[in-house]
Amino acid sequence: MKAEDFLLGHVLLIDKPLEWTSFQAVNKLRWEIRQTFNIKKIKVGHAGTLDPLATGLLIICTGKKTKEINIYQNQTKEYTGTFVLGSTTPSYDLETEINQYFPTEHITEDLIHDATKQFIGDIEQFPPIFSALKKDGKRLYEFAREGKHVEIKSRTVRISEFEITKILGHDIDFRIVCSKGTYIRSLASDFGKALNSGAHLSALRRTKIGDFNVENAVSIQGFIDSLKDQNS
Repeated sequence: MKAEDFLLGHVLLIDKPLEWTSFQAVNKLRWEIRQTFNIKKIKVGHAGTLDPLATGLLIICTGKKTKEINIYQNQTKEYTGTFVLGSTTPSYDLETEINQYFPTEHITEDLIHDATKQFIGDIEQFPPIFSALKKDGKRLYEFAREGKHVEIKSRTVRISEFEITKILGHDIDFRIVCSKGTYIRSLASDFGKALNSGAHLSALRRTKIGDFNVENAVSIQGFIDSLKDQNS
């Protein structure tokens, strides 16, 4: 693989590790490509943010392929992960501490499976206050960390599949196929409310974007190693 290949454009499938931001992943790959081929400047961008506490498929485009980012961003996504019933957090995930506990004695496995049905199709969803969405030129999580109240508008998203794959105590494993713009953290919160309880997200992995599968993705270190192998 040559410098020209990356400048003309590549679509890279990266398995983003836990605690990395999508921005950090892009920056790392850009730096490695520039260093390997002694390129002063190259466009590199990702097609859809993953939270630091999420892992999985990140599509990264280089060079002229960055013009296609919107195409990939608009495609259907698949996620797997775990909801924890009986407690909530301000961020709807493990970024913040548990702030409230709820009863769970009334929740049965049938109730859990039945609750998924009300989320299938087009639904209205409020993005988490701890998100990178902007309001008045400022990211929502900045308002949240300052303790300021911000009015957030709901958005219409589409859930085409919502499957419970495992129930172990309060931990509920799931698989979801959804549209662009869906916040699985918000879905966790809403799912808890649908069970007359509370819930938050404890694990999330993006497994598919359109026809792209995380099984065909490489780790960041794997990509770096392949660059070195091809140019040693």
